[in-house]
Amino acid sequence: MDAQTGEQVGTAYLKAEWEKRLAKPENYTFKKSFVLIKRYEFAECNAELYSQANGPGTTQQVLIVLPKKLSAPAPAVAIPFYFPAAMLGFELESLEELPFYAGITMMTDLAKKGIITISAEAYHLTYLDLDLPRNDFARWQLSGEALKKDYPTWSGVGKLMADTSLLIDVLEDDPRVDSGKIGIAGHSLGGKMAFYTGCFDPRIKVVLTSDFGFCWEQSNWEEIWYWGKDLETMKKIGMEHWQLLEYSGCKPFALLAGKYDNESSLTMILQAHKYKESPEKLCFVNHASGHRPPQDALQTGYEFLLKHLK
Repeated sequence: MDAQTGEQVGTAYLKAEWEKRLAKPENYTFKKSFVLIKRYEFAECNAELYSQANGPGTTQQVLIVLPKKLSAPAPAVAIPFYFPAAMLGFELESLEELPFYAGITMMTDLAKKGIITISAEAYHLTYLDLDLPRNDFARWQLSGEALKKDYPTWSGVGKLMADTSLLIDVLEDDPRVDSGKIGIAGHSLGGKMAFYTGCFDPRIKVVLTSDFGFCWEQSNWEEIWYWGKDLETMKKIGMEHWQLLEYSGCKPFALLAGKYDNESSLTMILQAHKYKESPEKLCFVNHASGHRPPQDALQTGYEFLLKHLK
């Protein structure tokens, strides 16, 4: 076996390992449903709240945000996160501001730019019926443990990706959306969800992420609600995130580094060699000012996103 053949075998093996760990289990089946709950009119955008089946016996609340002046069919961007209102910056019913999420309100920001956006609850809010506050982190531990018990071969990352892909199904079927112009964006946890879904879903044309921890040591990937104990095996056999970019064909990808991501992230990204050949498909901004991106960095990310959705 020559070196090139050996490399191809290694690449095929690692790709199969990624796909095996992310693939939905055979007994994970459910009837799809998507039901309108309520419509809203806000000062800067309009919105629609839905209930969507996202697993056997579970549902997730889904929010679609529409520009005030909608020119359909329009480009659309999925924006996964902990819960949709955070990406608006205020509660849907009370209009109470959510100051903790100020400055990263991607749904509101993109609606102003004429983009349709969609978001949903993450599985810590949907997998178990827990009498705990929305922001109680114990939800993640309990949900991650329950998921692993129910589906031992699966992972929290696989569940996050499966739920996010359901949002792309919605966008693809919505006549208001130009299905050839779908992107994905996310900050922190949302960046993780955007990265994996964006790499594996061919319907997604461009990926924007913010400070999610591209290298294994940069985030808590070992937690049960992400990869859990599987991570050690993954590291030993050489699984790294740059490989997913390579498998995607090195589609347009942006990373806003700040606290957890840094120049080491860029070094790892560039192992996906096609970005060196097509630098216009990569946007890396290291604002180095903390976890939240400043507005100039965020606007750079938006510009990259919109350029690749034209």
